[in-house]
Amino acid sequence: MPDSIKRRPPVNRLGRSLPKVGIRPTIDGRLGGVRESLEAQTMDMAKSVARLITETIKHANGMSVECVVADTTIGGVAEAAACAEKFIREGVGVSLTVTPCWCYGSETMDMDPFVPKAIWGFNGTERPGAVYLAAVLAAHSQKGLPAFSIYGRDVQDADDTSIPADVRGKILSFVRAGLSAARMRGNSYLSMGSVSMGIAGSIVNEELFQDYLGMRNEYVDMAEFVRRFDEKIYDPDEFERALRWVEKNCKEGPDPNPPAIQRSAEQKKADWETVVRMTLIARDLMVGNPRLADMGFGEEAMGHNAIAAGFQGQRHWTDHFPNGDFMEAILNSSFDWDGIRQPYIVATENDALNGVAMLFGHLLTGTAQVFADVRTYWSPEAVKRVTGMTLTGEAAGGLIHLINSGPAALDGTGRQTIDGKPAIKPFWEITEEEVRACLEATEFRPADGGYFRGGGYSTDFLTRGEMPVTMSRINLIKGLGPVLQIAEGHTAEIPLEVHDALDGRTNPTWPTTWFVPRTTGTGAFRDVYSVMANWGANHGVITYGHIGGDLITLASMLRIPVCMHNVPDDRIFRPSMWSAFGTDPEGADYRACATLGPLYG
Repeated sequence: MPDSIKRRPPVNRLGRSLPKVGIRPTIDGRLGGVRESLEAQTMDMAKSVARLITETIKHANGMSVECVVADTTIGGVAEAAACAEKFIREGVGVSLTVTPCWCYGSETMDMDPFVPKAIWGFNGTERPGAVYLAAVLAAHSQKGLPAFSIYGRDVQDADDTSIPADVRGKILSFVRAGLSAARMRGNSYLSMGSVSMGIAGSIVNEELFQDYLGMRNEYVDMAEFVRRFDEKIYDPDEFERALRWVEKNCKEGPDPNPPAIQRSAEQKKADWETVVRMTLIARDLMVGNPRLADMGFGEEAMGHNAIAAGFQGQRHWTDHFPNGDFMEAILNSSFDWDGIRQPYIVATENDALNGVAMLFGHLLTGTAQVFADVRTYWSPEAVKRVTGMTLTGEAAGGLIHLINSGPAALDGTGRQTIDGKPAIKPFWEITEEEVRACLEATEFRPADGGYFRGGGYSTDFLTRGEMPVTMSRINLIKGLGPVLQIAEGHTAEIPLEVHDALDGRTNPTWPTTWFVPRTTGTGAFRDVYSVMANWGANHGVITYGHIGGDLITLASMLRIPVCMHNVPDDRIFRPSMWSAFGTDPEGADYRACATLGPLYG
């Protein structure tokens, strides 16, 4: 077992400033009694919202979220312009306007086209905050600047400084999604290699990244790994430290290969050394490493400013070199040889579309993501035929086998807990004991020689059941653009002998998550089979928690329509402008996104 495992302090890996939340207290600008009577109440609203945000939300790297409040209340265009200048200077990426009263709509509104916006209009009777909310939302819609409407269900007294639960929920959902959108802007997706085995998701689409996410694309050939092997462009001290940690803590599982093609002990030892080097190199390619500058590699030390990446691997790499499974699994996990830290986002087979979904989930929750093939639907009848056993509980209607060769984060074992139940937690909440449990539940199996001729190690674990999770995926449709799929559900716990029988029919060296989506009896969620049949690609991402509502909010900010979801209506939060595009919410989502176009396009 590992030595003492320390939690590393939060760090901003990419160096650029983190986006802040701007709070805009707007007010009735009429001096001579009206404005003066509202100054304290309006500014107190702004301060209470700032406290809520800073006390509740963290960036995905664990650092605190900062709020910037306008220097004065905003009663007209001059003060609105002064606030806008301050927000630019302070690096504000999300804008939230608050008011208890009537204000001059188009004179006080935020006009930045790239910053997500929301307005909280206080539900009180003394002053018409709701009237301003309606007026300024109309101005936003007329100018093509979508804004989210926040309005409490119940009337509050003028001196009530509390934030009602329904208002809190909308503020926090908006801010989480807005910060996620702002965090992506200006960063990179790094393709390490090119297209893997003809998988369409690894045909990297620059329009998606640039126009919808505000990101740039970076590319390196996988030969760069070989150059860095040969020229020793990695930290040798860290390599030795990492190798010792791996030898002590990463259990090597049984070799599944026939004796004739099993690699020798010497080859397996060399494979471990190679996959550890690959891990260091992939990370350095993404975010840089100042240690390389000390070694004389100044250019390599800078990295590619990559908030996410993908590794092609198959087959141009894996037919000759050890596979990328260990590299992807460790980078995607919340810990390594230097302790507990923020996960990296690395998509296997360079599936950039799944990488985007991983990035969405991570930025919204701060947790590690589970990348998987959406491999097989097992009906209750098929399970009965193959195993002789009857599925029960949540799995009674069948289940989906999520499995892939190794990129699933070790957090996906479900050996972390919240209130005694299996969970995947943000790294700043993970304990030393939970890291030990994740490692103990994982084996690294010598790679299947039929898939991976160059050897390597695949990650093998079984996810614990009864975790609330959300499966998601971005797909690209010719003539339409990107669309988002969402399926909330739970991981399933099935008898081990049933798992062994089903798992053995595909590849027992790979990590398995048994997933049961929440069904509705209609459409793509009529039953579990329908979810599998309507999934748009061979890959999906599992994120801990039911975050479908936040994903829908984020997608609307980016103008990506949602083509499939099972999120209840009361958790769907889109800009108020969407209601003008028809009474069918999902059709309106498509029409609004098409009319407005991508956020940065």
